[in-house]
Amino acid sequence: MILPSSTLIDRLRAIVGREGILTSPSELLVYECDGFTIEKNKPDVVVFPTSTEQVVQIVNVCNELDVPFLPRGAGTSLAGGCLPVGGGVMITLSRMKRILEVDYRNRYAVVEPGVVNLWLTNHLKPHGWHFAPDPSSQGACTIGGNVATNSGGPHTLKYGVTVNHVLGLEFVLPDGRVVRTGGPAEDNPGYDLTGVIVGSEGTFGIATKVWVRLTRNPEAYRTLLGVFETVDDATNTISDIIGAGIVPAALEMLDQLILQAVEAAFHFGFPLDAGAVLIMEVDGLEAGLDSEAERIIAIAKKNHAREVRQAASEAERLLLWKSRKQAFGAVGRLAPSYCTQDGVVPRTRLPHILREIQRIGKKYNIRICNVFHAGDGNIHPILLFDERNAEQVRRVLDASREILDECIRVGGSVTGEHGIGVEKIDFMPKLFTPEDLAMMMRLRTAFNPEGRCSPCKMLPTAGACIEPSKAGRRAAL
Repeated sequence: MILPSSTLIDRLRAIVGREGILTSPSELLVYECDGFTIEKNKPDVVVFPTSTEQVVQIVNVCNELDVPFLPRGAGTSLAGGCLPVGGGVMITLSRMKRILEVDYRNRYAVVEPGVVNLWLTNHLKPHGWHFAPDPSSQGACTIGGNVATNSGGPHTLKYGVTVNHVLGLEFVLPDGRVVRTGGPAEDNPGYDLTGVIVGSEGTFGIATKVWVRLTRNPEAYRTLLGVFETVDDATNTISDIIGAGIVPAALEMLDQLILQAVEAAFHFGFPLDAGAVLIMEVDGLEAGLDSEAERIIAIAKKNHAREVRQAASEAERLLLWKSRKQAFGAVGRLAPSYCTQDGVVPRTRLPHILREIQRIGKKYNIRICNVFHAGDGNIHPILLFDERNAEQVRRVLDASREILDECIRVGGSVTGEHGIGVEKIDFMPKLFTPEDLAMMMRLRTAFNPEGRCSPCKMLPTAGACIEPSKAGRRAAL
């Protein structure tokens, strides 16, 4: 890390004040990685703006002094999206956390990027509304981070991912200009620049306001827990439910290993001898929900479900979802470190990919547990290891690579919601042709011509960095 100049620090301190900047090595250590802990690098400076105007001033200073910069929300990214590869200035948006406007009649809200996802839903809940994207990190992740990675969540099977719920953005471009795309209107004419920016992982600029769509709370729910002897029976149930024309609000699967951790943490009453369980939820108008739930129960039993329970109360339903959404935190009971992967396969290939994950785990002598958005075919194998052991780190990386290669081979992708970040740059040439990647670079260059904003992310030739993930992994080993 190159020590920042006093000129840079003085100018940034003049913008955000003494309490809005971190420069000491011990303070910067907190920001050396995000949820992907295998690769680390400290920023040179961390700043905490509280307004769009301050973000503009920070970006202008970085441009004048030729310093790279990148935005960060809560740091819950699981692909190194917040990793400051070349150091520079980290612009942390966690203090921009106001809900600026809520318009229930027109079904939108305007929020700053540091608003935590769950804060918004809790703010809306008494009025009968919510923000539909609900990642498992919902209690910590921010709306700005959701926008950056186009996050999903259990209920996006029915309601769609973040891009389906973002109406517009106020955006600071890498040259310091402020632009606005979209807005409260449902269908703005012209190119969908909002859709282009959502999922760009901070490489196009910095969102400072977000117009989000509000969704009515369902009138009623039916939440079911299916218990299966084998993973194959559970995954076949998923395919049959979708094949029957039923679109549940959520279809989530947990295998036996993750059940041990979740049950120890939350004492829900999960059967620890089950091969897998499915959380199956339908919602909507009260009329018709019972018959839809009965159809799902029949499909589960046809696929040899040992039992199917229905949540008997709202409290029981909420505990079940708490157990699912906090499953990743419970993994700490199984190992000192873990790496969560994020692949996608066609739903009909779920039995195959889970068998492959089991085979790969045995090959590399790594325990792998699974909890994932089964209805979307979005798998999240969790590889358990000890980060202090270099040999285990190497095996985890090799196993991860093999799992994602298999996802590509069966017609899937290497990310459903975590993004590419730095972790998966090596896979981009496997997913896209050189012509595709060149076009993506042209688009990025249109927004970020100097490459100072979030350098070395997403694309294998981004800025001056060639395959930074390999360099980072060598450093980790």
